[in-house]
Amino acid sequence: MDFSQLDLIHMVRNASIVVQMVLALLLFFSIASWAIILIKYRYIRRALRESAEFSDFFWKSRDFSSAFAKAKALPGSPLARIFRIAYMELKKTSQAGEPVDAGDAVANPNFAFSARFAATDNVKRALRRAINTEMTRMTQMVPFLATTGNTTPFIGLFGTVWGIMSSFQGIGQKGAASLAVVAPGISEALVATAAGLAAAIPAVIAFNYFTSKIRIVETEFQSFSADFLNIIERDILRVERRKG
Repeated sequence: MDFSQLDLIHMVRNASIVVQMVLALLLFFSIASWAIILIKYRYIRRALRESAEFSDFFWKSRDFSSAFAKAKALPGSPLARIFRIAYMELKKTSQAGEPVDAGDAVANPNFAFSARFAATDNVKRALRRAINTEMTRMTQMVPFLATTGNTTPFIGLFGTVWGIMSSFQGIGQKGAASLAVVAPGISEALVATAAGLAAAIPAVIAFNYFTSKIRIVETEFQSFSADFLNIIERDILRVERRKG
């Protein structure tokens, strides 16, 4: 048998229709996985870079108005989007508390204090919703990589088993079992297993990489949320002590 006949295209063409369908399915998984890998890599890299830039600016300035302007200039930062939502909620609740009649505060000294802490609760809920939204966006499409890594080796194995069954059936019909007769059919069947592994290995590596990065980002979200709430609560207590 000529070695040139063992090229991949020749083996795929000579494979059975079931093996060819398996290879087409594996090709779909592979192309989709690589597309997701490229999209998520660019998205997460930009998110980490711009979030780090926003975090540095926020802790250096400590001015919410300046940080809000900076957040609008960083559309790729999920941390900046979380801050924008929390800041708008804080501003909205603060404006909603301004028109309160001064007589209410005189009649009930704890009224303003309770209103400020109610605003803190609103900001806390806004932060929780924003974090959940950003985490959903970060993890979008990533589970498909896990599905690819878990299923494509078995899909490829199915194609290989089917191809070997077809090869042995052909051997039985021809009544010959020499290496020259058996080897081409088995090699064509094994292409499915190789294709399944080729699709699964990059998907598993990418899934583990993205999962670790997403955990780091989630930790940063939770830390920033806690620190932001602490700043608001300290400011409230400082104002109340000055009034007292």
